[in-house]
Amino acid sequence: MALVAVTVAATPLVLGGCTTERKPAARPTEQVVPSPELTLTPTDLSRNVPLSAEVVPHVTGGKITAVRIVDDTGTLVEAEPRADGSAWVPTAPLRPQHTYTAAVTATAESGRTTTRTTTFTTAAASTKPQVTSTLYFADKQTYGTAMPVTIGFDPPIARAARADVQRRLFVTTNPPQPGAWSWVDDGSQVYYRAPDFWRPGTTISVRAGLAGLPIGGNHIGDADRTATSRIGRQVALEVDNATKQMRVLRDGKLIRRIPVSLGKRSTPTSSGKMVIMEKYQYTTFDTRGEPNGGYVVNVEDAQRLTWGGEFIHGAPWSVSDQGHRNVSHGCTNISAANADWLMGVTQVGDLVTFTGTEVRLQSGNGWTAWNTSWSQFVRGSALPVPADLGPAPASAPPARAVTGGVPTPSPSAFGG
Repeated sequence: MALVAVTVAATPLVLGGCTTERKPAARPTEQVVPSPELTLTPTDLSRNVPLSAEVVPHVTGGKITAVRIVDDTGTLVEAEPRADGSAWVPTAPLRPQHTYTAAVTATAESGRTTTRTTTFTTAAASTKPQVTSTLYFADKQTYGTAMPVTIGFDPPIARAARADVQRRLFVTTNPPQPGAWSWVDDGSQVYYRAPDFWRPGTTISVRAGLAGLPIGGNHIGDADRTATSRIGRQVALEVDNATKQMRVLRDGKLIRRIPVSLGKRSTPTSSGKMVIMEKYQYTTFDTRGEPNGGYVVNVEDAQRLTWGGEFIHGAPWSVSDQGHRNVSHGCTNISAANADWLMGVTQVGDLVTFTGTEVRLQSGNGWTAWNTSWSQFVRGSALPVPADLGPAPASAPPARAVTGGVPTPSPSAFGG
């Protein structure tokens, strides 16, 4: 009874006072800041992962701020992000039947983080036939401004597999000068070049990371190949069939005119933009078994321009014809003295332009990356090319060609 009395007596004290009813103050709503959402590929506990595997993060609400990959001994695996951040690419192929763990952290603008890990095991060494790749870009050389990064494939890459292969081809330039890849129609070669010729002094680093890459379901990539070289001084050659003269330009200035004798009508020289591919102080042209061939001749100061056997070389036997008539089997004949001098001026990667002959240079017969316009060139890419990537305005100073090193040995077709 006493408890009831106290309660009733206290009731007027609660109801009295101001005539307006007071409501309790609302507590501020606490805003929940979400953490980034993150998933990884390869997924956790994956097996039979290709040796060319990359760690691919899928993140929303943040960006990747840390990636750490270790092998099954705890050794750190070096990896580099793709330019668009879509994947982390190990700098060397993974080892067969080894286990790797990747820990990836994503951070939101708020500072909240999410870390995910994935552990996966690579496949055994493949027994599938390999595609043999050849990187025609050697390490520690000096090349011409027309030097395309060229990779050859045997057997050729089928059209359906070219995008997968192209994703594993990496080029960086310093200072930056972005470019694009373009495939020869039959898939036997792919070229990388910028819209304009390389700037002198540019350093170019290449990686063809094809080791263990599944190619078309029936083949596997053979190796990882890397090289870093630079672009040197300016040299360009211009050969006009109408005048039977070669113009040699350095730094954009004419330094010599050289009389030439080109291919006769039955074996004409090709017209188009070529690149010096190889240089020989001495070599032998052996065309036995070749169409329009059947001869063996020793030559000096030979510079290869095509796979089909078109060279610039010393030809003392045709000096009286040089500057007047064409008598060769498709090569550019010059005097021994001029050939010796030219060898000291040019290097691999210089642009050589021929005009006015009876036939056009065929795509893929040599390093023909410059024999098409940029708009035609990018159509050969198996992946999208940025729409804003294109040549400099026509008013800009002309790009200059330079000298270079010696590439990987090439097929042995010869001309004369």
